[in-house]
Amino acid sequence: MKAAVVIPARYESTRLPGKPLLNDTGKPLIEHVYEKASMSKLASNVIVATDDQRIFDAVVKFGGLAVMTEAAHETGTSRVAEAARELDADIIVNLQGDEPEIDPENLDLLIEMQNTHRPFASTLACKFPDNASQGPGSPDDPAAVKAILGDAIAENIFQARYFTRHICPWPRQGSGQIASPSNYYLHVGLYAFSKASLMTFASAPSAPLERAERLEQLRILEMGERMTVGIIDSAAPGIDTPEDYRLFVARERKGAARQ
Repeated sequence: MKAAVVIPARYESTRLPGKPLLNDTGKPLIEHVYEKASMSKLASNVIVATDDQRIFDAVVKFGGLAVMTEAAHETGTSRVAEAARELDADIIVNLQGDEPEIDPENLDLLIEMQNTHRPFASTLACKFPDNASQGPGSPDDPAAVKAILGDAIAENIFQARYFTRHICPWPRQGSGQIASPSNYYLHVGLYAFSKASLMTFASAPSAPLERAERLEQLRILEMGERMTVGIIDSAAPGIDTPEDYRLFVARERKGAARQ
């Protein structure tokens, strides 16, 4: 079993243009992500898939591997599929290029799940913290995607039943007030596919629920395919806004000062 991590990276970002190349830490953001992915014990390759020459050049400069892809991809997974087409790998992990603090053990968990249980795809989720009862990062935040779990297939591994931006299940008895956020699961946007299933997914048309919620993982369920969800302790903070990046830089500098 060979596994590869592919990191899709675009220069354009509505809220944070040029995100992969931000370098207030002394190295571009994409290098931080690449370094964490390279700590995976089960992945033999890490590759950045981009459509921007500036990102390609930055990756080559720090000694990483990069491939140029078409500019027209509508999703990161589609870009990953193009990059993975010629890879010598049985399992492909899709790691977004704005996850500089990803735990490499979570990448290995995805690879293990995909290799052991052989679903169409594997992903991760964690419980919402009990102090996240309202506002950004809480179950009622549409940007915080909820994972609805089905049957358990192993310890802390479940079948995926649905994913949604809405509060689900709806706390009817509390008139919509969430008493226990930890009863809800936050979807962590990492995926592992077999190479064959990734190519099938990328060639399939988008589906109604996917378009309604703007969640590409729903395409898998609408195709009637099986998806597994591994439960982890917490989600690493991604970089979506200038404030997210400022806080990341502060954490990096604090960590460097301790060394």
